[in-house]
Amino acid sequence: MRIALIASEVAPFSKTGGLGDVTGSLPEAFARSGHEVTVFSPAYCGIRAGRALARLPVKVGEQVEAAQVFRKKQDGVSFYFIGNRPFFDRDSLYGTAQGDYPDNLERFLFFCRAVLQALTQFGLEPDIIHCHDWQTGLIPAYLREVYARSALGRARTVFTIHNLGYQGRFPGRLFPLLGLPQEYFSMQGLEFYGDLNFLKAGLVYSDRLTTVSPSYAREIRTSEFGFGLEGVLEFRAKDLTGIVNGIDTGTWDPLTDQALAPDNFDSRTIDKRANVKTRVCRELKFSDPDLPLLAFIGRLSHQKGVELLVALGRQAAKLGVNLAVLGTGEEKYHQLLQKLAAMSPGRIALALKFDEALARRLYGGSDIFLMPSRYEPCGLGQLISFRYGSVPLAHRTGGLADTITDWDTDSRHGNGFLFEDYTAEAFLSRIAEALEAYGDKSAWNRVAANGLKLDFSWTSSAAKYLGLFQELLDGK
Repeated sequence: MRIALIASEVAPFSKTGGLGDVTGSLPEAFARSGHEVTVFSPAYCGIRAGRALARLPVKVGEQVEAAQVFRKKQDGVSFYFIGNRPFFDRDSLYGTAQGDYPDNLERFLFFCRAVLQALTQFGLEPDIIHCHDWQTGLIPAYLREVYARSALGRARTVFTIHNLGYQGRFPGRLFPLLGLPQEYFSMQGLEFYGDLNFLKAGLVYSDRLTTVSPSYAREIRTSEFGFGLEGVLEFRAKDLTGIVNGIDTGTWDPLTDQALAPDNFDSRTIDKRANVKTRVCRELKFSDPDLPLLAFIGRLSHQKGVELLVALGRQAAKLGVNLAVLGTGEEKYHQLLQKLAAMSPGRIALALKFDEALARRLYGGSDIFLMPSRYEPCGLGQLISFRYGSVPLAHRTGGLADTITDWDTDSRHGNGFLFEDYTAEAFLSRIAEALEAYGDKSAWNRVAANGLKLDFSWTSSAAKYLGLFQELLDGK
């Protein structure tokens, strides 16, 4: 198959989170299966791909903007980067600590139109166009309206939802900038409570929809997790599939990870984890490195359950644990956690930054990896923690419920710990139970070993995507 994957971030070139990891790894998995893969993403600040292949005029409302197109070949995949200095040569991808960039509509409208023009310009005729998240949601609409009678219009479209909470919602008065007929701004189209909604465009106009775990595919059809789009998703339920993400097991390998050196390990040399823990505890200035080390790595936001982390921090001394928090996010959470860390020096370590090397050492040295998310479409953290021997403790939701099997003391089955109710009480109670298991060395070794045996490489997940693509091409 000829597959074009479209995404607003693609690791290692650009990344703010799991979306970039997925769209960086999945194309290579497709290519390894023998398919012809092209990837389109913005040419953000710092991306260097040589001389532009072309400059294309792209309409944004009544204005014409120039799109520079760069190409880079890597691991059997052709990457095309859409450049425009005013739109993409910025320090951040989507916004700053003060909020989203005010021109995000124009930026990603431009990107969508430029991708389609580039596909046409270079004679690329994909069988499948695989779009990811709201930033690409207009592509299926433009294919239907502008390219229906062209060779490009024969492509089938798949739209993947990575997080329904981010929708690309803008004032309805800006609809004319899109250059689509007025009938597209309707309840059956892009209109959403008077606004226009890029993600809804992807949901309405794509041939098939996927999201990143089977449980999340069910959850987003409810009012609790649907963010107002549950009706659209219920209407398209037969076209919606949940496929659990994978991880790049070459990139995430404790045996070769330079951040862990010289104490690299695998399942046969797992005892070396103790050295990694000692080093990271020293690095974070914990006063007693022999205590159980609990780690959180992620975005500090409402979704990720920071309130529960705060509740844990207040009980850290009582529970007899060290707590490490690594990440950035909303300013109010920065302030909460800073205050908490100041009250517990040597017991709580807070790193308000993106530091991949430190993250890897925390995966490799922590005893318990925390994911107290309110909701979690898939989650990559628990998949990495399994591979690095850290035991995940998480809220039973979305992909966390699909990948973590709750530890049972009696049967000694399970690879982690799940709590049901989204409350501080339930979270802290499950931590206490996990710490009880931690006190039994044979039980704890079993929990960790069960996780280490799991295979969350892209092989299985990529095969499911490819099977879905083939069904589309076969007319099923």
